Amino acid sequence: MRVEQTHDLDTCRALRRVVFIEEQNVPEAEEWDGRDGGALHLLARDGETPIGTARLLLKGETGKIGRVCVLPAARGRGIGAALIRAGEALLAEQGCTRAMLGAQCHAIPFYEKLGFTAYGPIYDDAGIPHRDMEKPL
Repeated sequence: MRVEQTHDLDTCRALRRVVFIEEQNVPEAEEWDGRDGGALHLLARDGETPIGTARLLLKGETGKIGRVCVLPAARGRGIGAALIRAGEALLAEQGCTRAMLGAQCHAIPFYEKLGFTAYGPIYDDAGIPHRDMEKPL
């Protein structure tokens, strides 16, 4: 398994469609928010097979890691953690000193193990409870 920066938005969007739109019932209008073109993207592959992706948005010294997803058949193998670590490294290369993300509440323990700290209230994003998290880089 490897994680690399990619410009293959079609593959990233196909993975997000499976996980967010089909599995989690996120409305298409919310998933396709128009921010993909200005973002950095990561793609995880098992051999040549795409299995996960993440999107990075830059704003000053803060980078937002989002749209993190792994196909159901590939979960439990550390791919999500590898995507987060690769995202942190890429954000640091871009000059970011802080990473933040909006975590689905059930995933907060996963992100805490990777060094993120939750802050602020729980909020609804596409019908799913979320909470913001951050980590210094």
